[in-house]
Amino acid sequence: MDRVRDLASKKAAVIFTKSSCFMCHSIKQLFYELGASPEIHELDQDANGREMEYALRGLGCTPSVPAVFIGGKYVGSAKDIISLHVDGTVKMDKVTRLATEKGVVIFSKSSCCLCYAVHILFQELGVNPMVHEIDQDPEGRDIEKALMRMGCNGPVPAVFIGGKLIGSTNEVMSLHLSGHLIPMLKPYQPLS
Repeated sequence: MDRVRDLASKKAAVIFTKSSCFMCHSIKQLFYELGASPEIHELDQDANGREMEYALRGLGCTPSVPAVFIGGKYVGSAKDIISLHVDGTVKMDKVTRLATEKGVVIFSKSSCCLCYAVHILFQELGVNPMVHEIDQDPEGRDIEKALMRMGCNGPVPAVFIGGKLIGSTNEVMSLHLSGHLIPMLKPYQPLS
């Protein structure tokens, strides 16, 4: 189960599939058509595929494939993803794409003081994050819903490092105070 959790949190979007599954193929195609580049793990082509399939079931993935994770959180199976896509309430594709455009991405609101504080913290640590002001985006409400579904306690600030959801102000400050934030930011700091 630890391997599945680890793999699911490596990229902004991760899909566990089987190469012979037509629904898996459909979900992968949907993500590609939306401009997302999910990490794909074909269980039937992995030496540990059977164990990973059992672990997915243990995490509540029924059926076990396709199993879609966004920001390290289980979002659902083919039925769930198609439903989310069809009803248009969640713009996970846009969030995923934006979250991977730069090493450090902050989803923010222009009037949010905590968003501003997190942005300044990153600048003081030598990182110039991409800031996406969702209150300036016509799809901002859908992006907020997507961020909440991905596991953010509050929709903003939502911080992604290396395409992985880190969290909001509390998570960022906890990482900073414990000394874990700077090593995470090292690849995104300009060389001195």
